[in-house]
Formats: sequence, structure tokens, C-alpha cells
Amino acid sequence: MDRREVDAAKRRAAAMLANAGIVITPEEFERMEATDLGLGELERQGLEIVVYENNDRYCAKELILFPGQTCPEHRHPSTPGWKGKRETFRCRKGLVWLYVPGAPAERPKATVPKGSEAYYTVFHEVELKPGQQYTIEPDTLHWFQAGSEGAIVSEFSSTSRDEKDAFTDPRIRRVPDGA
Repeated sequence: MDRREVDAAKRRAAAMLANAGIVITPEEFERMEATDLGLGELERQGLEIVVYENNDRYCAKELILFPGQTCPEHRHPSTPGWKGKRETFRCRKGLVWLYVPGAPAERPKATVPKGSEAYYTVFHEVELKPGQQYTIEPDTLHWFQAGSEGAIVSEFSSTSRDEKDAFTDPRIRRVPDGA
């Protein structure tokens, strides 16, 4: 993504936050991440993220998803000295379909992005509406998609180590080259 695309995505995400009554500071706006995960299709697969705090004990973030935008399947594996990330998603606005291991939904409500079908393997559906939450244990495959109006999800987790995220799709670069 070029700087113009990143800036436009950040402005759009900030407007969604403001519309939901969630205030971010100018510094948080500057640090906001808009990522297409190296796939070049932000509207379909990507994410906008505001990190409030990420330290050696916990992390707090806002995840902003544009309408129909998907965060691709991934997990937060353990590494030597770290148990992996345990995270709780709490839907603040919109609708989110979260997919985790378990009995697959007969008719999933989310649509797997075309051309990426082989990289989506878990289909137990958890629908999150405003005020609902779900906790994902470390090393658990998961992916999620916003409904037609987009969504805002607060994430509360153990320490976030984005560079350690393991995506099912080998084309994905969670942390951009040179970052």
C-alpha cells in the first residue's frame, strides 16, 4: 500500500470510531495501522488497528473492519518463553463473524475471499453483536469478517507479538518489509 492509500484508510477508520463515540488522540491516529497484509486487497483482506497499550503483561486495541473486510485465518503460537497470545474480542459496533475450530456452520454467513479459499480451514461460526464477546486461547486458528456496515472490535489480550502471528496463507506479511 502506498502512503496515500494508508492515509485514506486511516481517515476512514477514524471516522468509523468517531461515529461509534470512540475517541482517539492525535497520537493514536498517527500510530494507527492500516494493513492489507501484503495481499494488495485492503477492502477484502486487511485490518485497521489502534493500539492503546502493549506491554510485557497485556495489550488493548481497537480493530476496525470496513464492510465485508476479513482478517485472514491465523493463530498466535507459543515460542520459547512465551505462551502465545490469549485474546478476548468484544464487539463495539456492527456485526462480526468469528470462525474458530469446532463444528462447522452449515451455511457460514461470512464469505471467504475469492482466490484464498485454500487458506481458510476453520468454520465454527461465532456471531458477535455489540456488547458480545468471545475469548480465543493461544495457538487457536481463527479468522473474522465484518458485516455489511463494518465493525469495531475491542481486543483485550496478553502481550501482542504481531511478528509471531502465523497465517495460514503463506503470502501474508503481517509486519511490512522494513518495519
